[in-house]
Amino acid sequence: MNKQSGNKYHHGPTNYDKYPFVRVTDDNNTCLVGWKSIGLRLVEALSEIRGPLRILTVETYQGVLHEDVVDHFTRVIKPDLIIDSRDILLPENQIKNITERFLTDDPVFGFMTDLKMSDLIDNEKCRVFQEKISLLKQGTVLVFGPGASVVQSGDVLVYADMARWEIQRRMRLNLVDNLGVRNREERIQVLYKRGYFVDWRICDQLKKELYPKWDFVLDTNAPAEPKLVASEIVRQGLEIAASEPFRVVPFFDPGPWGGQWMKEICDLDREAINFAWCFDCVPEENSLVLGIGEHRFELPSINLVFFKPKELLGEHVLREFGAEFPIRFDFLDTMDGGNLSLQVHPLKNYIKDKFGMSYTQDESYYILDAREGAHVFLGLKDDVHPDQMIAELKSAQNGGPAFQVENHVAKWSVKKHDHVLIPSGTVHCSGKDSMVLEISATPYIFTFKLWDWGRLGLDGKPRPIHIDHGKEAIQWDRTESWTQSQLVNPVEQIAQGDGWREERTGLHELEYIETRRHWFTKTVLHNTDGNLNVLNLIEGREAIIESPSNAFTPYVVHYAETFIIPAAIGEYSITPHGASKGSECGTIKAYVRTSTELKK
Repeated sequence: MNKQSGNKYHHGPTNYDKYPFVRVTDDNNTCLVGWKSIGLRLVEALSEIRGPLRILTVETYQGVLHEDVVDHFTRVIKPDLIIDSRDILLPENQIKNITERFLTDDPVFGFMTDLKMSDLIDNEKCRVFQEKISLLKQGTVLVFGPGASVVQSGDVLVYADMARWEIQRRMRLNLVDNLGVRNREERIQVLYKRGYFVDWRICDQLKKELYPKWDFVLDTNAPAEPKLVASEIVRQGLEIAASEPFRVVPFFDPGPWGGQWMKEICDLDREAINFAWCFDCVPEENSLVLGIGEHRFELPSINLVFFKPKELLGEHVLREFGAEFPIRFDFLDTMDGGNLSLQVHPLKNYIKDKFGMSYTQDESYYILDAREGAHVFLGLKDDVHPDQMIAELKSAQNGGPAFQVENHVAKWSVKKHDHVLIPSGTVHCSGKDSMVLEISATPYIFTFKLWDWGRLGLDGKPRPIHIDHGKEAIQWDRTESWTQSQLVNPVEQIAQGDGWREERTGLHELEYIETRRHWFTKTVLHNTDGNLNVLNLIEGREAIIESPSNAFTPYVVHYAETFIIPAAIGEYSITPHGASKGSECGTIKAYVRTSTELKK
């Protein structure tokens, strides 16, 4: 796609990098591409096994194209016995029974499972297949699929991983089933919900157990171009990523309210109807790409959280949250689009009791860009009547008159670089004609929609509304006067130096994330103080991140790019770079508070 020299929202050609990667090695030969090369390398690895019987185990994440991959492996490796792990799972009706309590009867929300892969396996079937292997005496055995390693750990273990965004794409195309059930023809909402609350938790738990045992890692995110690397390369890549600034691969998606800003600034498909979201730093959803010579090897970025948590997150965050990435940066584009749904997020106790999450979605809207007249809905009117508001919401949802948002919810004008804070329990939504950088906690999908302006989703069907959940979350005392004093632009300058100044912009004392904005024309020094930092270049064409001690290679970031500074880095500096030299740049930085006692 040609970069445009000028556009509607930004002057000059776009330089946003949609395909960032972490450079691991310049050696092309350490990454094998194509099924034949991969198969021959695994045949070679099996030939090094002493004894007449050799077992290749390929453990697959949910979403791998099972039949396609095993077919290619069979052609090259020519095993004497193939064991499909799906054949040792419990019958589908039993799997549905044991997972039912985690899925509930809600169309969107479930409860985070504590099941393990072994809970889905029929022990008697497993024993029968293990006997088949022992009776073979000699030859090659291929054990393949989710749970393959539970059947047989194997002489050579290949882990076939899968990026979460690619799983969702395959679900939309009805290409993959959930674990243990034949349901690929279901709606994406059904497939995603089972994936989110059951499958991915089970696969992640097993992934963590197997990580020290991996011999090879298989990337089939691009089915026509599979890639295989030795596990040492992946470990090396994770080591490097945890010791230098990096970006995850952004994931863009359309929506019923989506806008046009990201098309131009991020150089996206101009023919697409819109782009509503960009997950610019949501490691459970995004990918981490390793640069291996000219090849690009894709992994779920959550792997870095799992396997390098102390270096990435720091001891404080690890102690508070475990191996989870607690800060989310994403884009919400309503430029030439529509209002987001009116919504509220659950309080901490509610999300824990109902859904098994240990923390909730506190958030904020940083206004990266806005048209004149842009606004957000935030908090309630001073004269709000809870019973009347809930009754009108339910009436509107059941086909009655449209809900009159401005009769109940406060409306605030916003402009570029405003910052509004949204602690859980606060009714809110962004209006049209703004570009929001959402800085928030990361429980992902726990948004209670109250009103969606009477529109349909892109699939032509109503989007789920959760008024009953929402009314339990709404904090009715967060009215206009409180909202204005507590949540709208609480900017405070706290430091300055030669060519820079630092401002605290939030978040609210009810939230655990702190945000700091720096404006700078010269170098500004930062320090992680052993704490994960996440930043976005909110102003300026590009900036360079450097280590005062040359601990990492200088790293260039561009306008609107979100970047991660691992806790282990310590001191780093940011300086205007390239075309931005001599002009003022700006960053917004988020980190988990360490000294402020958070209110429950």
